[in-house]
Amino acid sequence: MSLFSKDLRLAAPIAYTALALVIAVLVDGCGAGYRPVITPINPSGPAPQPNSLAVVVSVPAPGAPGVASIIDYSGDTIMATSPVGVAPISFTLDETGSTGYTYNSDGTVTNFPASTRLQQKNITVTTLPSTAVPVNMFSPSAGLWMTDLNQNSPTQGLINLFTGSPETFKLSIPVAPTPIMVIGPGLIGQRNYAITQGAVASGVTCNTSPTTAPFGEADGIEITNNTVSSHIPLGKCPVYALPSPDGKRLFVLNRGSDTITVINSQNNTLNACTPFVDQTGRTVTCHPTLPLSTTAGLTGANVPALAGPVYAEYINATNQLVVANYDGNTVNVIDVSIDEFGNDSPTFGSTFTIPVGANPAGVTALYDGTRAYTANQTDQTVTVVNLSSHTVEKTVPVTGHPRTVASTQNSLYGKVYVASPDTPYLTILRTDQDIVDTTILVQGNIMDVRVTTQNAVSGNPMNTSRKPGYGQPCYLPGAAAAASYATCTTLPTP
Repeated sequence: MSLFSKDLRLAAPIAYTALALVIAVLVDGCGAGYRPVITPINPSGPAPQPNSLAVVVSVPAPGAPGVASIIDYSGDTIMATSPVGVAPISFTLDETGSTGYTYNSDGTVTNFPASTRLQQKNITVTTLPSTAVPVNMFSPSAGLWMTDLNQNSPTQGLINLFTGSPETFKLSIPVAPTPIMVIGPGLIGQRNYAITQGAVASGVTCNTSPTTAPFGEADGIEITNNTVSSHIPLGKCPVYALPSPDGKRLFVLNRGSDTITVINSQNNTLNACTPFVDQTGRTVTCHPTLPLSTTAGLTGANVPALAGPVYAEYINATNQLVVANYDGNTVNVIDVSIDEFGNDSPTFGSTFTIPVGANPAGVTALYDGTRAYTANQTDQTVTVVNLSSHTVEKTVPVTGHPRTVASTQNSLYGKVYVASPDTPYLTILRTDQDIVDTTILVQGNIMDVRVTTQNAVSGNPMNTSRKPGYGQPCYLPGAAAAASYATCTTLPTP
């Protein structure tokens, strides 16, 4: 046997083995079914929490720097803090919910980011003239408007406009006497309105209702040239105003007259017109004022003799106003819907009156329009109102004498933030059960609280500051407030 033949015999078993393996693989592949590629499906988890923040401004001690605290919705935790100006007096957020402003006791205005990036290095300060006597602030998407009682007289008050970043003084606009706030439809409007209380010679008589104070006035200020274009009569002691989201109406709360003045922002006039019959055959009538204490639709035992409206929110989901009546211990739910032509709807002005706790100083409505929450200052409670049945669902005790409530929604449940100026604890309610979720301790008694949005997708509230006195509720009820806070009983001296 040759060496070559021997090599063939040795190689044959290896070749046969390899061939057998190939055949086995082919046979196995032919007999197997299709094996698709499987992508694992991960669980989606709970719905994302709203991208919303609560912004709290507090005062640790008289004369000490105030503190701004940023509180996250999802975790109820303080995400950032920073000192602001000395003993802040009033606080607001701009229309976008991204920038906060405080007016401080040392005559300065601070500007800070209303976000988790809040740091002291990001705060800017504007110094006001030594003669300035600011009352309230309003910040649309650009600029800062401030009411000023400097040189206030029986014939004139002032509105100061600040522009730039940081804001610097641009000009003063003369308006009617005792301007207490500026408000407008913001991004979609062409004018803002100065809400004035008239010539109040001494003392803030608007802190009680009824009152002998003079009638107020709304002065329209054109944004293009910063001049006054209208002088619209109001009721006695106008204390707060808010626009409809479409900018077509402005609602002014007259505490001394128990009415709401309706201004047609499109026409820059009172919302009054000659009744006419439209194409559908119905009669359309505009409403210059909305009475509060004597309207039909009462839910409860008796219509109170007084209302004393001090604060309101517009419910976009239902085109209604919800109004806190401080003197009547009630809230009003008022239909303010309009038709496609901008005229008042047939149900415009329909009102329900619901008894709540003692002296509701503020109210907020959930974004979906299902419930409202009132801050009852005297009995230290929050009343939960069903906006469909116009009944009280629950009364929740809270810490301190609450003055401000703010809400945010669009999750498994919403949250309501309750601030009392005589306690350092912010109370947080969860709206799925309407119970106290938690309380958060901040640095010093709370001056005010705002939310960056009422809805995680859309719905930024139009914010303006509120300062005790001038018809707005004092920090504490009764004599204690008058003794502690001079602005509750007298005008400041320039």
